[in-house]
Amino acid sequence: MKFPKLLLTLFVFAAVSSVNAQSVSSELIEFQMLKAPKTPIDAASRQLKVTVTSPYNLKAEDVIAQSKVDFQSALKNYDNVVAESVKEFQTKEKDYDSDVLKAKEKFAMESAEFKKLSMLERLTMTDQGKNPHLVTPTKPVYYKPQPPVYRDPNLNDYIIVDNNVLASQVTIDGFTRDGNYVTVSLDIQKLNFQDNAGQTYANQPTKLVVKVNGVEKTNTTFFQEFKFISSSPTNNINKPLEEKNHLNKVMAFINQYLNDNFGYQSVKGTVKIQSVKNKGKFDDLEKADIYVTTNLRKLNPQNPQISASAMTNMQKGIAIWKETLTKVVYKDKNADFNAKIAEFVYFNLIRLNIALGDKTEAEKYLNEFQENQIYMKLSYDDENELKRLETGIYK
Repeated sequence: MKFPKLLLTLFVFAAVSSVNAQSVSSELIEFQMLKAPKTPIDAASRQLKVTVTSPYNLKAEDVIAQSKVDFQSALKNYDNVVAESVKEFQTKEKDYDSDVLKAKEKFAMESAEFKKLSMLERLTMTDQGKNPHLVTPTKPVYYKPQPPVYRDPNLNDYIIVDNNVLASQVTIDGFTRDGNYVTVSLDIQKLNFQDNAGQTYANQPTKLVVKVNGVEKTNTTFFQEFKFISSSPTNNINKPLEEKNHLNKVMAFINQYLNDNFGYQSVKGTVKIQSVKNKGKFDDLEKADIYVTTNLRKLNPQNPQISASAMTNMQKGIAIWKETLTKVVYKDKNADFNAKIAEFVYFNLIRLNIALGDKTEAEKYLNEFQENQIYMKLSYDDENELKRLETGIYK
């Protein structure tokens, strides 16, 4: 009868272990939200006016027209080009007979010297390929230049913009052009090339002035220092193309600067949310997971009302997490709400607040986590993640 009793004991132990074990799983949640600017502006006042001054005033039709003018000029000059090529050929042909004579005289002189050497010396030089050879110059052949053929210019090599086009390229997320509450003045100078040690450097001073309701918020100049452009010198680069590329770089920088400081940008993010599965005791934690994950996905930067509602409903899940932490019995690993539960809840609260941009709240839970960490057995991966989260809070 001892064997059945042993089985019963094992069964009871397994049942207790199953009740107290928490199966924690994780999920990566993708979401979108508005990134708050450094200088916030009331939604009703997000109206933009942009003025640009620059040396650029080129249209595609101007480039094509000039290309046709250049072609007609080349066509008119074709007879002169042919005449010059004939004259150059005649000069080469005249010089040819003289060059042949010089080559023969040189060969005769070297041959005479060669014959004065001993048999062994001549054999040695012959083996080394140093014996005299008659090298006559190649006879010139006349190639008539091809007549010019018109080809449409590659517009990609030209800076086809004007001040109005450049102004239209300046955008701040969340703003319309229905007013002038925010005014942007951009003064772009022509690109200056500079040679340095066989390489090309350039600068393009660009002054940016931003006023909000008439009050100056930004007045600064970018791209004043010469920066590396090409490993070739200026006479070996396509200057119009390089200037076009640099202007695109300037405009991209200005837009990023304006959006970081004033724009309401839509940003995508991902956050890992952990949950526990165990019907009955952890139903509330499962509800918290549903509240948080579903409402994270509902965040919509284009619809503030939906986002506000999602944030409100997300707080219901966060509230459950906070309440759960008050139930934790850290020193009893067999408790339903033990250190393992606290660990994943703290991780959730820290990760979520960092993802939502609230580092103050994230730091608060990080500090609580670290105070109770003595009771937790973090894995190697969890310890590394905790360090990364800490760095994310304080950077």
